[in-house]
Amino acid sequence: MSLEPTRETSNRVIISILGKDQIGIIAWLTGRLAEKSINVLDISQTILQGFFTMIMIVDVTQSTASSLADLTKQLQSEGEARGLKVNVQHEDIFEFMHRV
Repeated sequence: MSLEPTRETSNRVIISILGKDQIGIIAWLTGRLAEKSINVLDISQTILQGFFTMIMIVDVTQSTASSLADLTKQLQSEGEARGLKVNVQHEDIFEFMHRV
């Protein structure tokens, strides 16, 4: 499976969403993840003056997605159609980019 790490890395992926608040954002995303057997580990979301913001940590250990790139492309495309900015990063890349 393409989502499995090739070296000693985590199987966790960080997904963030930003956009105008609307009904069904979390339902849409969790539905897509469930279709791919991706488990939600943690989620934080808030609405700031009408803008929806969320960050989610998911486990891709049992994912049926063909690759992280394909999953990212699907979520970004579907999110864009809903007026949402979706970002998907493997935990290792996220930590590397945000280290102090």
